[in-house]
Amino acid sequence: MKMSDRVRVVVAMSGGVDSSVAAALLVQQGYEVIGLMMRLWGEPELNGGVHNRCCSPDSMAQARRVAEKLDIPFYVVDAQAPFKSRVVDFFINGYLSGVTPNPCLECNRHIRWDFLLRKALSLDAQYLATGHYARVRFISKSEGGPGGEGEFQLLRAVDERKDQSYVLSVMGQAQLRHALFPVGAYTKAEVRELARQFDLPVAERPESQDLCFLADNDYRRFLRQHASEGLRPGPIIRSDGTVIGQHQGLPFYTIGQRKGIGVAGSEPLYVLGTRPEANALVVGTADELGSDRLTAGRVNWISGTAPAEPFRAEVKIRYKAPPVAATVTPLPDQRAEVIFDQRLRDITPGQAAVFYTGEVCLGGGIILRADRRYEQQR
Repeated sequence: MKMSDRVRVVVAMSGGVDSSVAAALLVQQGYEVIGLMMRLWGEPELNGGVHNRCCSPDSMAQARRVAEKLDIPFYVVDAQAPFKSRVVDFFINGYLSGVTPNPCLECNRHIRWDFLLRKALSLDAQYLATGHYARVRFISKSEGGPGGEGEFQLLRAVDERKDQSYVLSVMGQAQLRHALFPVGAYTKAEVRELARQFDLPVAERPESQDLCFLADNDYRRFLRQHASEGLRPGPIIRSDGTVIGQHQGLPFYTIGQRKGIGVAGSEPLYVLGTRPEANALVVGTADELGSDRLTAGRVNWISGTAPAEPFRAEVKIRYKAPPVAATVTPLPDQRAEVIFDQRLRDITPGQAAVFYTGEVCLGGGIILRADRRYEQQR
């Protein structure tokens, strides 16, 4: 008998290959496994149902089939209300306030690693496991392992192309001590092969990386339908305030965008940013685009303590962006300043700046602004 035979683990199941293999690996390792699937808010459909890719009828049926195959209990928990208020409304309000929000961060912050973790603990589980590609390491400062004194670290996944530590940077010690990421030590190809070896019915199921609550992955259509009162046409201006056209609503544009702006110039024009207080879209040339610094807010330090001094790190400004060398300076009020070694073209308020040293994710915060010349001229 392994010690793990007495340890209960709840697995967040989605009907996809990653969470299914996570559950299978834990069963193989001797854990007592319970499968939980969240019913999340989705757009109402014509047939009276709702659309959410993470908990569609097909996804739920697939998760049940996997649970039956593994001979584990499977339950569905209703998370529609907190998901709507914490994730969907956050998404809408972010766009209406002139930023480009990342709802996956808020889902992990409030739904998966708060709401669902509390459900797991209420079932007397010691751990919540997910199909995320990431790893957890405990650095002991005393004898006794994770039960003793020490620190939990969030690590990049073995498969750099699938690494999801960026969207898990909102976690802290209270969450990591209960977190398991069974597939984080494997590549995606290896996970597919494990699914075949376990004879799981989802082994060949394709991935879906779209926003789960959008019926058609068209966020502009979603905003027109769910937040039309906040979509107001306004001026398109150059950095000096010169009006050169009219936009159709600030949420329809993103920093670095070139096509679809609706204005022409002697050279290509790009979206530089917005001035929400004037409902203005700021455009300019490629030379005006970008910055070598940003300020982040709502900064979360995974260790639980902000560094006392500026430090060198690699920083990612988007989930799929390559990490860039920078100096990070912690500031009061959960803020941080980041100065990059090179100028970046697409620093986008609302996205996260996530800090790394080697394979260790130190935490991150929401980009409040990038210091650009057009902002300095206000």
